[in-house]
Amino acid sequence: MNDLLHTHPFLDVKKRILELSEQIKVANMVHIHAPADLSGLLSLSMLESAFLDTGIKYRRRFLPSDQHIPRDERLQPELPKEGLLIFIAPFEDTWTLEDLPHSEHIHITPLSVSVRLGSNQSERRGALDVVAQCAALAAQMAPNGQKVRLLRPFAATGLWLREALDTTFDPIHTAVRDHLREEGSFRMVPLPEVPSPASGMIPGLSERMLSRLQKGWLKMDIDARSAALSELILPTLADSSLSTPRLEELVWHRLMIGTSDVDVMSQIYLAEKAWPEDSAEAKIHASKLADLFLKTGHLT
Repeated sequence: MNDLLHTHPFLDVKKRILELSEQIKVANMVHIHAPADLSGLLSLSMLESAFLDTGIKYRRRFLPSDQHIPRDERLQPELPKEGLLIFIAPFEDTWTLEDLPHSEHIHITPLSVSVRLGSNQSERRGALDVVAQCAALAAQMAPNGQKVRLLRPFAATGLWLREALDTTFDPIHTAVRDHLREEGSFRMVPLPEVPSPASGMIPGLSERMLSRLQKGWLKMDIDARSAALSELILPTLADSSLSTPRLEELVWHRLMIGTSDVDVMSQIYLAEKAWPEDSAEAKIHASKLADLFLKTGHLT
């Protein structure tokens, strides 16, 4: 794995990640608390993978998710009697490092960072989500850990779950995704090269046309592929429920892990669809899915 801390999105938070890593290593017990939603599960699992690889003693706990808490309330951390608490808040308002309050526990929340893109290195700001932060923290504690490497392909999925891609190009998501591709955590392929993509992800997409395109894809040249994909996607452009940045990702940048037939974003989509609505059931589901994720590196 290449160090995420050397990438543009992490330059602003590198010092914080390194400090948190040292703080965790000297704790006699670590408690991880995260909401029982998909972002909470992904974040918690990233840290848990490092603890399993290094032998750090820990306990995990899933809390009610935002949808199960009244709008005028916010989940507050409950400090344990002993040990270090890591409190993960995926959908809290984005903080700047300067404004992040000091606390007795480790508070992992979206952070405002800057990246420089293009030949003229123009600066853009965005939110670095909790899943990416936890993935970087896990890699810092166990850079060659077996479990850490197993979950590595999902390091950018928290950025996918955020709303930034629903309106415009997200430079943070693109930078982290490209870093993971370059290090070999996954390969990026167009939609027709995914053997079993989840249906329903692209409104208006003809599954029959996609199936026919998949069968003839390998025999086509670049121009024929481009024309066929344009014809396939044209009807979906009339549906405003899917933003152009998300559509581009789903058509051209599917993330494939090893020999799996299901791409990363399909796994995220299917996991979200299967999530229970009841708060108590969601906690049990999150715990079971975390166990599966840590064992197999897949959400389905």
